[in-house]
Amino acid sequence: MTLDRQTLTDTVITLLRSIAPELEPEALALAQPLRQQVDLDSMDWLNFLVSLHERFGVNIPEADYARLVSLNDVLDYLQVRLA
Repeated sequence: MTLDRQTLTDTVITLLRSIAPELEPEALALAQPLRQQVDLDSMDWLNFLVSLHERFGVNIPEADYARLVSLNDVLDYLQVRLA
């Protein structure tokens, strides 16, 4: 499955909003730590990563969690694995 960056971004933000409905997408900084911007605790973050796996079929091993800091990190990670 290959998605353009904007479609991927929109889908990831939709999944994120299902966990944090108060999220204002236009306020997100792509390079800033996502968990701090959206105020996600560890369980919310895990639920977000599981939702990415379910939606895209991409396995995200626990060893990779630390690499997924910003929204850009998440998008880059997904794009490589979906290509």
